[in-house]
Amino acid sequence: MPVTGPGSDYPLLRIGHLYASHLNVAGDGGNVVAIERRAAWRGIPTETLPIQVGEDHDLASFDLLFIQGGQDVEMAIVAEDLGRKAASFQRAVAAGSVIFAVCAGLQLLGHRYIPATGAAIEGIGLLDLETRGGDRRFMQHAACEVSFGDVPRTIVGFENHSGLTELGAGVRPFGRVIAGAGNNGRDGTEGAVSGTIYATYLHGPILPRNPWLADFLLRSALERRAGGPVSLSPLDDEAEDRSHAETERRALGNRGRRTALEPARLGRGLPAEADS
Repeated sequence: MPVTGPGSDYPLLRIGHLYASHLNVAGDGGNVVAIERRAAWRGIPTETLPIQVGEDHDLASFDLLFIQGGQDVEMAIVAEDLGRKAASFQRAVAAGSVIFAVCAGLQLLGHRYIPATGAAIEGIGLLDLETRGGDRRFMQHAACEVSFGDVPRTIVGFENHSGLTELGAGVRPFGRVIAGAGNNGRDGTEGAVSGTIYATYLHGPILPRNPWLADFLLRSALERRAGGPVSLSPLDDEAEDRSHAETERRALGNRGRRTALEPARLGRGLPAEADS
């Protein structure tokens, strides 16, 4: 049954925020806030549950699941717990739950993450990809073109990772790199998509800077709950669009030039490019 704008009886949207106390670097928790706010502005009721290490929940009961960025130590802690939740994750995927993963979340949903030193961290294999730790950190404003949804769109954010991710045949890229390094700085791919799983390396947080993407996830999750098409009323996104435009300007201005190596030069008193 179609659901339309404010004044309609929207279903309750259930949101699961996994490992919020472990995986929340670069303000990624703002992605959850963005969904909650954009839903509230439209009169859509939401219920968000933080899901921590050691807590068991039926993940298939959630319409939208977030798993976001963290460092190697936190990843190792989360990976052990995530393995115990693998079957629940698989049921959620089968039930059409929308999953949005950022950085470490992308890596943990893959087969494994192999750091530059130390033991491999096993993922749960929901995404056909594998990541190895590299010797160069990609740190810059970035942009990619995505082709899911109604028309191609430019998504912007900030990447900060040294992972070298290779996609398998079972996934397609989240986007194609316009500026930045993407999955590995080599093949032009950024992130991964499989079914209702959307994974990216972009922080920001990414959803406030890309309101179209936030609404795409929101609408997809609502349609899963409602069992049919959902129409979202438009919002005044002037502030969000300004943030998007500024991030895109910075990404394009630094294209091909800036990584974490450049800020390191500043600390040694060596010449580096001025921020544009």
